[in-house]
Amino acid sequence: MKQVVNIEDLRVLAQRRLPKIFFDYIDGGAFSETTAGRNRAGFSNWCLTQRVLKQKEMPDLSCYYLGSQHALPFMLGPVGFLGLYRGQGEVLAAQAAKAKGIPMCLSTFSIGSIGTLRKDVGGDLQFQLYMDRDKSFVEDLLQSAVDADIDVLYLTVDTSVTSVREKDVRNGFRAVTKVTPALAFSMMQRPAWCLDILRAGSPNVEAVADYPEFGKGALEQASNLSGRLDASLTWNDVKWLRSKWKKRLVVKGILSAEDAKIARDCGADAVVISNHGGRQLDFASSTISVLPSVREAVGPDFCVLIDGGFRRGSEIAIALALGASGVLLGRAYAFGLAAGGRAGVEKAIDILSVELSITLKLMGLSGVKELQSNGTDCISRLG
Repeated sequence: MKQVVNIEDLRVLAQRRLPKIFFDYIDGGAFSETTAGRNRAGFSNWCLTQRVLKQKEMPDLSCYYLGSQHALPFMLGPVGFLGLYRGQGEVLAAQAAKAKGIPMCLSTFSIGSIGTLRKDVGGDLQFQLYMDRDKSFVEDLLQSAVDADIDVLYLTVDTSVTSVREKDVRNGFRAVTKVTPALAFSMMQRPAWCLDILRAGSPNVEAVADYPEFGKGALEQASNLSGRLDASLTWNDVKWLRSKWKKRLVVKGILSAEDAKIARDCGADAVVISNHGGRQLDFASSTISVLPSVREAVGPDFCVLIDGGFRRGSEIAIALALGASGVLLGRAYAFGLAAGGRAGVEKAIDILSVELSITLKLMGLSGVKELQSNGTDCISRLG
């Protein structure tokens, strides 16, 4: 992938390769997509501090978060339906994460199951849960995570109602349950994608393969999974999950300091500052803008992760300076997967690693640990 020099290049290649229905699902946001835009624009409110002639060596990018040391201060966050962007997409992404020494969190809305990833790939695998209305089904998912030897579980809490993503509405994603003639025609415009998916076999959500009520085929299963999200989800459900899950629990979808404290008090081991990539509440805050207040609210030792709009290594540096324990990637690696499979995901990781390394070197820092220790001495707000 010699022509690729940044994440935007991967995005362009993904758009060229994917049928419109699937590219728009990755790329789109809620309503006016203002929140998604704010995620990207929010980084420009901060200045990193340049220091010269301080470090001989290139920086150490290793980082401690979620109870373990990792090769990089970022990981692959949960992104739904990776297996629709590339055949065996979840497996390919997990292979890339393992090769680069970082965790991967698998979404409930995945083609490949957590059991498949544990069997076929291994590595530092984590699992993200959407709360279904049927608690017995949730308990089955938890057992699958236990069987796959998962140590970290994420509960996504910002989707008690699914927002309107206008691109998906126009394309029919999660509304169309079968391949229509119009959808088939659109897919045929991407012959390389069609051949790849055909080779991998008809995509199905493996986690619900034994539940006939979800239907057959990824489109119908996606629609039914979405329709069963628990709209009555409250903090009591977080406490219920805490009582069921004995390992590390992360609450994902926090966008206020008060909610971060409540999550901690409900027994969460970490939170993810997230607005679902701008795909839920339109006109919400950017994630980076609330990070300082969340860090202050929960104290210096609590694990605070963040996602939302990260496309540059320098943006990861901003988050770490403002108190993030680590960063979850979403679209950045999904574009890489769609563009080039495992190699595309590894390319995305390499791009961000090189950019982050150069950024820390130019800041005169020995590595991520020093950046996090010095914190706000390394960054200032514009204006």
